[in-house]
Amino acid sequence: VELFQTEDDDDDSGTHYLNSDERPCTHLQRAERPGNGKLPDTFQTDHLLYYERFKAYQDYMLGDCKTSEVEAFTAEYLEKIAEPCDWQAIWHTDVFDVLVEVVDVDCKELKAKVELVLPMECETRGCDLTEESMKALLEATLHKVPILELSVVYDESGDFDQTALALEHLRFFYKHIWRKWDEEDEDDDFDYFVRCVEPRLRLYYDILEDRVPAGLVAEYHSTLALCFEKFQEFSSLRSGLDSDSESEQDNVSMVEGLRLYEQLEALKRKLRIIENPLLRYVLGYKVNSGQQSCRAKGPRPTGDRVVHLVSASATVHQLQSLITDKLMPHYSGEEFEVQFHSDPVLAVNACYEGDVVIVCPGLYSITSSISIVDSVEVEGYGLPDEVVIEKRNKGDAFVESTGANVKLSNLKFIQRDAVEGILCVRQGKLEMENCVMQCETTGVIVRSAAQLCMNMCDLYGSKGAGVEIYPGSVCSLVGNGIHHCKEGILIKDFADELDAMPKITMVNNMIHNNQGYAVILVKPGAAAVEDLPAEPNADTVVQSEADIDDDDVPTIVVEEECPAIQHGHSVPPDFTEGNDAIKQELVATSAKKHGLRKSRMKALGAMQADENLLSQEMFISIHGNQFKHNGKGSFGTFLY
Repeated sequence: VELFQTEDDDDDSGTHYLNSDERPCTHLQRAERPGNGKLPDTFQTDHLLYYERFKAYQDYMLGDCKTSEVEAFTAEYLEKIAEPCDWQAIWHTDVFDVLVEVVDVDCKELKAKVELVLPMECETRGCDLTEESMKALLEATLHKVPILELSVVYDESGDFDQTALALEHLRFFYKHIWRKWDEEDEDDDFDYFVRCVEPRLRLYYDILEDRVPAGLVAEYHSTLALCFEKFQEFSSLRSGLDSDSESEQDNVSMVEGLRLYEQLEALKRKLRIIENPLLRYVLGYKVNSGQQSCRAKGPRPTGDRVVHLVSASATVHQLQSLITDKLMPHYSGEEFEVQFHSDPVLAVNACYEGDVVIVCPGLYSITSSISIVDSVEVEGYGLPDEVVIEKRNKGDAFVESTGANVKLSNLKFIQRDAVEGILCVRQGKLEMENCVMQCETTGVIVRSAAQLCMNMCDLYGSKGAGVEIYPGSVCSLVGNGIHHCKEGILIKDFADELDAMPKITMVNNMIHNNQGYAVILVKPGAAAVEDLPAEPNADTVVQSEADIDDDDVPTIVVEEECPAIQHGHSVPPDFTEGNDAIKQELVATSAKKHGLRKSRMKALGAMQADENLLSQEMFISIHGNQFKHNGKGSFGTFLY
């Protein structure tokens, strides 16, 4: 009973069993039974945190055991922790709950010997159960029932806390962690906890906390169910084979068994990919966060185009206005037909290339991603504040665009409780106009080789950057408001030095009230570019001595003022300084990268060195932007 007690341990974990002198009563909550049944309450043990279960399995139950030792370790754990007798429990099955008293525990078989508490207290589901029939059932089972079907009756004394928790950990382990095929794993010499328990436990809580895309969750559960089915078929077939037989039937069964084995191994590999956090992100997560939809449908086979109308409800007047203002002027040709939807996600999923989605005024709450894979247009009919799409599911990104030519306009996107960015342009081109984005995490992400044209939009609330621009992308920002984010615009120049620079246009944007900088450039520090050519303008970058230090800690460099620039009086000086500082820093960065490319290619003898240092400039046009009330200034550089 004292297994979890240590003198110096002050951890407050739910699996830390405190000394009885410190806790004379239970520290577990009561799980009240629904309704007005006669059965007593039990302990609340199914709301344990990740680290509580992790600690119990690692420190007390499994340790460094091998797969073949799991059964012995769990039996030893139960023997040390659970009270051997004289405690009451609810025996729970699919058809009844009944109060019993445990008189003995068989730890090896994970069974308990029980006696019926008289007078009998039970609740049934779809059957009639008498005291005599329950006694007969217990006699038929020799009064032994699976201990995982028992829930300890609540007791304020604290004497049965450890028993209740031990049963909970065992029940959770065999339901969510253990797989029937684990004991046949060829990697039996490796730590079972590290190899199987930890990743499966982490995945369970990631799913519970909505940190895994819904598509990947569905794929995992379906794959797991199919794997159980194939394992059952394989086991049944294997048990019926006679190894010494050479009959034709056994030979056919042998071939079928090999086929099932290969299918089973493929399913197990797929499960391991999803269960492993890193592989889940690299190989599984990307597939279900937009990449699986990268295969565009193309034009509709019939050659027709569809206008998808999204509306939960509409008045006759609204419908008449929609027909008069939109449908008749633009979509009255014979190639168009109209389809009606109540959900914008379903409308986008039904699109083929060239289709149009018109979202009528209203608030649309969704739980899955809007994944746009074809060249379509999604337009709100009305002002952005009248056409609102709100997303509450944590695991998926809000909007992902991979279509060759996509347009969004007159829409407001509101993100709730998210862990992903509000919009990601993974590939292709996305044009946004007159949209509002209320962010929860990162704002708009423009991946390498993708294009974004964002015009007259309003973006705010990001806990990261309002707009993230990756190397090799093309990004045009004209007339936008980006405010109340951690950073305004973040330009990533941290990939391999030979990667293409992004092409950026920033015109007439208002970037204000951000916690950090209006624009921040992420790039390698001096140690990462040792052999770079000298900068074309010594005044371009202002650095402190700490920036040239060999320390690996990233530093922030702020270009507050460039003496070589003479400001006019038509534009406030701080706005002009911000634009010019950005422009000069991007010139210097592109010159460094271009110089490094020249030196490398020249050494390889692949091409002649190009003396035009500015031929690879990052910006196309940067002017007219206004920077106000940003916490750290207009422009900064993050060196790493």
